Parts: sequence; structure tokens; C-alpha cells
Amino acid sequence: MTNDATCKACHGSGMQRDDEGWQYTCSVCHGEGVVNELSTARNVKIMSTDENNRLLD
Repeated sequence: MTNDATCKACHGSGMQRDDEGWQYTCSVCHGEGVVNELSTARNVKIMSTDENNRLLD
């Protein structure tokens, strides 16, 4: 995929990988690999991280 709707967080794969190699469904596009900027802007949850950029629960 190389269009403007391609998710920039997962590069269109629908999966994200953490620093230890674990893979997760992309939280931005919800695993679809594409985003609709109007709907995504309302559904994005900003999460806190620690000093090592790990997500805090």
C-alpha cells in the first residue's frame, strides 16, 4: 500500500512490534493498515510511557 490512507504507525501492516519483538494489533488503525483521518482523530487514546518508552497500564 502506498497511498495517503496508509497507517503511518504500522506502515500498512496492521501490526506493531515492541522493543522485545512482541507483535500487537496496531492501536491506530485497529489492524486494518489504513486510516480515515477524520474518524481516527476522534478515537485516538494518548497513553503514558515511562523513561524507556514502555506503555503504562
